[in-house]
Amino acid sequence: MKVYRHISEFKKLPHAVVTSGTFDGVHLGHRKIIDRLKEIAEQENGETVVITFWPHPRLVIQQPTHHNIKVLTTLDEKITLLEKAGVQHLFIIPFTKEFSELSSENFIQDILISTIGTKTLVIGYDHRFGKNREGGFESLKANEKKHGFRIEEIPRQDIDHETISSTAVRNALSIGDVKAAADLLGYPYSLTGKVIHGKKLGRKIGYPTANLQIQDLLKLVPADGIYAVKILINTSLFLGMLSIGNNPTIPDAERSIEVNIFDFNEDLYDKFVEIHFIEWLRSEEKFDGLESLIAQLKRDEEQSRKILS
Repeated sequence: MKVYRHISEFKKLPHAVVTSGTFDGVHLGHRKIIDRLKEIAEQENGETVVITFWPHPRLVIQQPTHHNIKVLTTLDEKITLLEKAGVQHLFIIPFTKEFSELSSENFIQDILISTIGTKTLVIGYDHRFGKNREGGFESLKANEKKHGFRIEEIPRQDIDHETISSTAVRNALSIGDVKAAADLLGYPYSLTGKVIHGKKLGRKIGYPTANLQIQDLLKLVPADGIYAVKILINTSLFLGMLSIGNNPTIPDAERSIEVNIFDFNEDLYDKFVEIHFIEWLRSEEKFDGLESLIAQLKRDEEQSRKILS
């Protein structure tokens, strides 16, 4: 996959089959669009192009703090997922305040036609673009001949009557329903963190943990609780259980993300690990003491191993 980060880098294609959007999460709805893109490109001897934006448009338009909006995928994660999906050309447009003022007509002329050479444009059922989201399927369809490219809309995709969307994934993760999130995404939700020093209490009670520091503050962290997870370290996959929260049994504990990796005793400090969320186990609890906590951790481990097997 070729990646372009500036309009000057893109050389106009003879037969571009194009889609555009934020593609946060690159979920099953997004991949339905990409699959159709690839199908058309194969039929018409064209090349697939995905136009996406970074940072997330809402960060620029609404100007919230980083606490108000969280993304499902970092830019690097998005690039990796789109490459895995089989996209040939990825055009990342820096989303600035100035770009947000671009009219839908100018976006069509300057980006889709003059820069890319679009012959077919494929969009999702609710796709809007241009200043104040003024452009959409109806206006594009009405002006197909004028623009010189064909427009196709992909209908809404549902799972169990729930629309597949980035918002639906965020809502699921916000209540810890990582299984529902995975159903919408088509893969387990993941976090990447750097292993940092903690209080090392886990070692003393027989459950050593790696404390994770998430590098990208915009990345969404699932709800507080205990999860069965898989852990990718370099190219090796391990099983484990993870806690997100304030460790209410431990006095003066700060909010943390800690993972206990089963059957593992190597030094991970300052290394990066990737967490794949498989299933929610329970909410955080305050126990009478360490003995009660250890007994619950044993039950958590047993349940996690059963789930992950």
